[in-house]
Amino acid sequence: MKKLILITYVSFIDLLVRASLFSDTTLKLRYMPGFNKLRYFNGRARAYKQFVRARKKVPGYGAFLSTANFDSTPVKGLKPDISCIPVTDKKNYINAFSIDERCIDGKIPAKGVIVDESSGSSGIPTNWVRGKRERMVNHRLIQFGITNLLGKEPIFVINAFALGAWATGMNITMSCLKFSKVKSTGPDLAKIINTLEHFGTEHNYLVMGYPPFLKRLVDTADVDWQAYNVTLIFGGEPMTEGMRDYLLNKGIKKIYSSFGASDLELNIAHENDFTISLRRLLREDQELKQRVLKYSGALPMVFQFNPADFWIECNESGELIFTICRPGYASPKIRYNIYDKGHVMQVKELKEILKEFNLSDKITLSQTDLPILFHYGRGDMTVSFFGSNISPNDIQEVIFMMPELARSTNSFYLETIEDSKADKQLIVSIELAENITTADFDEGTSLTTDFFIQLEKINQDFKAAHAMAVDNKPVLKFYKYDSGNFANSDIRIKTKYIRTIS
Repeated sequence: MKKLILITYVSFIDLLVRASLFSDTTLKLRYMPGFNKLRYFNGRARAYKQFVRARKKVPGYGAFLSTANFDSTPVKGLKPDISCIPVTDKKNYINAFSIDERCIDGKIPAKGVIVDESSGSSGIPTNWVRGKRERMVNHRLIQFGITNLLGKEPIFVINAFALGAWATGMNITMSCLKFSKVKSTGPDLAKIINTLEHFGTEHNYLVMGYPPFLKRLVDTADVDWQAYNVTLIFGGEPMTEGMRDYLLNKGIKKIYSSFGASDLELNIAHENDFTISLRRLLREDQELKQRVLKYSGALPMVFQFNPADFWIECNESGELIFTICRPGYASPKIRYNIYDKGHVMQVKELKEILKEFNLSDKITLSQTDLPILFHYGRGDMTVSFFGSNISPNDIQEVIFMMPELARSTNSFYLETIEDSKADKQLIVSIELAENITTADFDEGTSLTTDFFIQLEKINQDFKAAHAMAVDNKPVLKFYKYDSGNFANSDIRIKTKYIRTIS
């Protein structure tokens, strides 16, 4: 009886949520402060309903639960225990069942479906099915999010994400058509520069793409960025506050990041002026950083998300577990682990900490009390060196702490090698920009010393490891643009920052 009442309640909430999409005014009601307890209740209840639906109507998910010997989810009062449902991931679910088996009624819908794929940066690309209803909702929320950030003035969107089958390609273009002018250039420097020159400085430009590509655009284009009103939206990978500072100083007006995953949804969480100010305060105040953050190393990305849309849990390993709570998905995701590292904090808890540290007036006020997601990146995107774990975020932060590297670096990667005695050595390889020669960056100079001193400041574990590595000191190497292991890199997909030695 309790389960029936819960399902009936969620069905009513889903109708209200769907009705709210038709007006910006009603959409804003979904994010009003003071209703976070209700959002969490609705999120847990909606996640439960999606579990019940998937178990009944998705053959692959039903088979997965049978294999896991899972019986049922208890409902205490009207609160279901979502945490007892087995966790899915790419290995035990996506790769174990066909794409049809993972769809409602065991078949890809006959029409209204977009099939896109992950970039394949971690292996063979995976195909994902997105139905008409889920795309409509996501497009509407992307529109609302962008206009909420930038206002309702006319916007000229330049989509610099890879076009074609990738999730960020045509899906982003279709999302923006209803509220802006759109040109889909893909990651083509010449086309973007020509677009800016042709249409001039009178437009409010919004350029979307991967961080390394957009930095290259700003660095290489013969454009007076101060004369243009350009906002950048990054996706696909994290960026540092050093990169934000660097690009703002070049003349870019605003910069925001969005968090999504091909496996799940394009727009799960996002930056805003509040989260950016919090992240910058964490960079400045080490005591606050130690109190708020759970893991050492570079600053995590800081986002806000709606728990009534995405139920996010954190397991004992610090990995984020996602359940899509929205109805209408062709291929539901229930307690899905993408192996990203992070944790969630309530705005109320943060405010109490800021008050304790006398820092309440140091950040931009949040327009909502949506929970905060601290996202550290992929859990497996690190290299180990004498017991320390070093991530690409750590290296990027060092690069932007050193002006000579910030303006001269195109890309980088991390690797560890073993010598004949099985001793490890850390190597950081940096690809220089097109107009920079390696003669300007001799290996083994004071620049190398300064680089690893800065890395010690960011990553305390590395500081201890560096002291132990007496005979195997880390190495900083420089390569000409598009040479060595950086040659023929594909700018359409996310950069590989970890090099595996086979």
